[in-house]
Amino acid sequence: MTNKSETLSFQAEVAKVLDIVIHSLYSNKEIFLRELISNAADACDKLRYAILTHPELAAKTDGFKVTVAPDKKTKTLTVTDNGIGMNRDDLINHLGTIARSGSAEFIKSLSGDKQKDMALIGQFGVGFYASFMVADKVQVRTKKAGDDSGWLWESKGAGNFTITPDKEAPQGTSVILHLTKENDEFLDPFRLRHLIKQYSDFISLPIFLKNDKQEETVNAGSALWMKNKSEVTDTQYKDFYQSISHAFDTPWDTLHFHAEGVIDYTALLFIPTKPPVNLFQPDRKSGLNLYVNQVFIADDVDLVPFWLRFLSGVIDTKDLPLNVSREMLQQTPVLQKIKQGLTKKVLAELKKRAEKPEEYQTFWDSFGIVLKEGLYEPSDVRDEVAELCRFYSTNGEELTTLADYVSRMKKNQEAIYYLTGSDLPTLRQNPQLEGFTSKGIEVLLLTDPIDEFWTNTFPDYKGKKFLAVQQAGAELEKLSDEKPKGEALSKEDADKLIEKIKATLGDEVKDVQTTDRLTKSPMSLVTGAGQMSLNLERLMRAHGQQTAFNSDRILQINPYHPLIHKMAEMEDPADYVRVLFDQTLVVEGEPVKDPARWIEKLTELLLK
Repeated sequence: MTNKSETLSFQAEVAKVLDIVIHSLYSNKEIFLRELISNAADACDKLRYAILTHPELAAKTDGFKVTVAPDKKTKTLTVTDNGIGMNRDDLINHLGTIARSGSAEFIKSLSGDKQKDMALIGQFGVGFYASFMVADKVQVRTKKAGDDSGWLWESKGAGNFTITPDKEAPQGTSVILHLTKENDEFLDPFRLRHLIKQYSDFISLPIFLKNDKQEETVNAGSALWMKNKSEVTDTQYKDFYQSISHAFDTPWDTLHFHAEGVIDYTALLFIPTKPPVNLFQPDRKSGLNLYVNQVFIADDVDLVPFWLRFLSGVIDTKDLPLNVSREMLQQTPVLQKIKQGLTKKVLAELKKRAEKPEEYQTFWDSFGIVLKEGLYEPSDVRDEVAELCRFYSTNGEELTTLADYVSRMKKNQEAIYYLTGSDLPTLRQNPQLEGFTSKGIEVLLLTDPIDEFWTNTFPDYKGKKFLAVQQAGAELEKLSDEKPKGEALSKEDADKLIEKIKATLGDEVKDVQTTDRLTKSPMSLVTGAGQMSLNLERLMRAHGQQTAFNSDRILQINPYHPLIHKMAEMEDPADYVRVLFDQTLVVEGEPVKDPARWIEKLTELLLK
């Protein structure tokens, strides 16, 4: 290790975060203290866990604690812990960059509204940068447990930072904030005491406030989840939730319970009101922290299925050894029992809350798309998940349950019909619904990407299989004796028109057929039996797989429609075929091959 100071540049994403922080007029800027204390407590938890397998690290640790020290003379506020500490690489990786997976998602989430963007920072694990809301210079003095020497990290938030060896640094981390003049309120011991009690009272290790060389313990210092429910206020629950989730909303629901039996554990779970911005990151870490006898073990263990990943909270058990490795942790039967218990408890709570539809819709609007992933994955709670799902349908504007859909099914109806697409208004106008609507048959309207997958893997609901409207075929005719109105084109005339349409469209369609399922539209587009829907193909193209997936397109024409009759009388209906086909593509949400030509032909026909 050299004695020279290094100057390094922040990762571009960090620079953007700092710009938001430094130039923001964020009203809740005291949140920086919550973030720093939370980070300090995490550092102590990490060292306590490391000591289990490396007991020699305990030699220089005399009780874990966090100290908050204001200094009015130097205008600095220091938050110190005696936890795991950081080495040079840790400083660069933790304070100079944002994890690659989070970087792109963070930048994508930025709205340009700096006050809104500030709320995203904590959710991406970069709450440390909130320090620059109140300080024009931040120093981090740290030494990693087990190392011989430490480091000093410094930055003014101007695009770069310096790292200098510090042989005198004690084990742990001290974050030193050089407060700006307008933020000297955070040097007031009374103000700091209030903020620590408000945001960090639940931290299970002592938080000391140092004032004129006197130290006082400020927080209650007991694990909130170990208290009886009757002893905890709604405000304490909210503050705890916001601290562990780095969120700013109020939890939609709180589950606090103790499970006894074969496995003994305590759980404090929160369902957010608003979805975390990184909810759909493939490598999103669990929002649940695992403790054993109030000793932090891990925050990356699968304690619930991935489709419940919106949960935040703490699980504390006595039935796991403290020294179990993280690799073995995932395989232990104890953890699997806890996972089963938590899943059933959450689903039971959601079922209870679903009895009040208006309240439940708040949850569904935020997390329904995630919960539906539970329909796709085989499990012993699949049916319970299905009962909790809500869907739009052709039966009015309100959400419906599968149970209500089944209760409205036609006599002899054997399937639950559905139509997938990108948005609800477009789906409601889809010509494929016309035959169902005319016969009074309800169709589910599905707009989430996951809908394309679970509908093909979910076996059935109460004996009723799921069937896409395009696949209904002859089954639709069995449900109603109603015949199409008007006179159909003769088979001879229909065959001649079909040949002309095929000649015009060429390989743009696999086949052209007549259908009795259209009542208002002259044409519609479907895919061949057993092939993916047009909506799924669009999703595949959006992910760069347009060449690997090509469904056969089949054009269906309505032999009862006056326009089809007129076209059958024409010697050359090519212009009409072209305009109507492009119109059908638009209705299906498909791109028109040549928009300029379509507009030109449409204009010509209007002039005629």
